[in-house]
Amino acid sequence: MKKFLLVTLFTILSIAFLAACGTSDDNATGSEEGKDEKKVLTMGTSADFPPFETIDAATGEYVGFDIDLANAIADKLGYELKIENMDFGGLISALQSERLDFIISGMSATEERKKNVDFSNEYHKSGEMFVTLKDSDIKAFEDLDGKTIGVQLGTIQEEGAKKIKEETLKNIEFSALNKAPELIQELKAGRIDAVYLDKTVAVGFIEELDLAGFDDPTEASPGMAIAFAKGDALVDEFNKVLEEMKENGELEKLQKQWIEE
Repeated sequence: MKKFLLVTLFTILSIAFLAACGTSDDNATGSEEGKDEKKVLTMGTSADFPPFETIDAATGEYVGFDIDLANAIADKLGYELKIENMDFGGLISALQSERLDFIISGMSATEERKKNVDFSNEYHKSGEMFVTLKDSDIKAFEDLDGKTIGVQLGTIQEEGAKKIKEETLKNIEFSALNKAPELIQELKAGRIDAVYLDKTVAVGFIEELDLAGFDDPTEASPGMAIAFAKGDALVDEFNKVLEEMKENGELEKLQKQWIEE
């Protein structure tokens, strides 16, 4: 009986030892594999805002100034980048609900937005323009009174248009849509009289579609910056890379590639 108990105990201990060794080996293998894996960061954007972010019709890939900037920063910090495309107005709520790690989407660092997110240092500033049809009788800012202006939902231009109505042009009306190309379609169809856009984006539409436009003389908007959840340590990491890219000329090179040219 004693011999049987000893054999049984020895068998149990042997199985436990082998199982422990197997677990140890598996973990070691997984650990080694993990060393080669990059942490994935999810970036939110609204890819309807050329030349900052859009979808290449031929390849279906995301392209633009912001896309190249995000890829460069992620690469320098050792992250893998995943891009989520959504309506601009939903980006901040997606960031707050932890669906996104950060936002790069031509987003201006306004005081109102700073209540809900943290911003990196500014990486671009261009101002605003009003886009019209070439044969429109709207030639200057004062001509907008009594007209309907298209704005993109959730943008600084939507905020700016409301401020213009409150302070200057009391009789203007608004048509707010999710995407900039939709606003241009509304303009060409004659359903709105002008579109209020970031200047760089506006110039792109004017040149591509033979439209007209003029600068907004009322205010200088804050520059574009990268948005993060409140208190996120990524802000400092990204700022460090942004400063390096400013100093070594990489940021200027992207500006020339996507905006100046």
